Amino acid sequence: MTSEELLKTIRSFQESRVLLTGVEFDLFANIEGGATAGEAAARIKADRRATEMLLNALVALGVLEKRGGVYHNTAVAVEQLTGDSRLALMHQVHLWTRWSTLTECVREGTSVTRDQPCTLESIEAFIAAMHRNASARAPEVVRIVDASKVRWMLDVGGGSGAYSIAFARANPELEAELLDRAEVVPIASRHIKAANLAGRVRLRSGDLRHDDLGSGFDLVFISAICHMLSPDENRDLLLRAAGALKPGGRIVIQDFVLNAEKTAPPFAAMFSLNMLVGTERGACYSEPEYRAWLEEAGMHDITRVDLQGSALMMGRK
Repeated sequence: MTSEELLKTIRSFQESRVLLTGVEFDLFANIEGGATAGEAAARIKADRRATEMLLNALVALGVLEKRGGVYHNTAVAVEQLTGDSRLALMHQVHLWTRWSTLTECVREGTSVTRDQPCTLESIEAFIAAMHRNASARAPEVVRIVDASKVRWMLDVGGGSGAYSIAFARANPELEAELLDRAEVVPIASRHIKAANLAGRVRLRSGDLRHDDLGSGFDLVFISAICHMLSPDENRDLLLRAAGALKPGGRIVIQDFVLNAEKTAPPFAAMFSLNMLVGTERGACYSEPEYRAWLEEAGMHDITRVDLQGSALMMGRK
């Protein structure tokens, strides 16, 4: 990294904050069709002078266009910063506060905000963000895992149900059970009903850290969960997951998998810090760690398959 690149990276939080403030105000929906600074300020209930400064900065970033004193969304603003996309980005707004505590988290060795209660708004935003990511990745995951060989699967911490939906669509004989927290289940129910799969994807409220996972599954699917847990919690989860499988069944983990030195890929190394600021003992883990935990759980034929931005770790009982 050059000195110029370093300084640009240090200042990049300013651009991020400008965009997130626009998202927080739902500014981009409020200027749909074009708006002056005064009109935009009135719609978002903010100061006119300050709103104009924000709008001009967004023009400078290339997110908005300004013609004759009227501000307009670019195509990318409409696509990425309004509607369901905007709801998903509200998760990043909430992360801003947590990342601001990184110095204190490094000092203490854990999240200093982890005991703050989650609001319904923050849960909706988090699940929306996860649904967006999972929906994009699910077709490839289903293809690699091969849904044709699965009749009964458990989706641990399944969130919106994006993966259960994708597996069920790929195999009309497949049924799934999704386990997640009580406040998440109603959100999953909406997505599953919208997909017309309520009869084949069952919902169960529970705590994946402690609850019995059931038995007789062909597949236990664990996506974007292990990074929220400590090493000991992952060992326990995978032991219970193995116990929930019938002979020949598989555990499939989808997560950000680090190299043995835990320095790459870059996104996973950064996401590990995201777990530091947001969880008690979570982190991103390396391939050797996942292999060891799966072996401890009695799994064999352990393989890794790289995806765009993440990886699958798979083992057979």
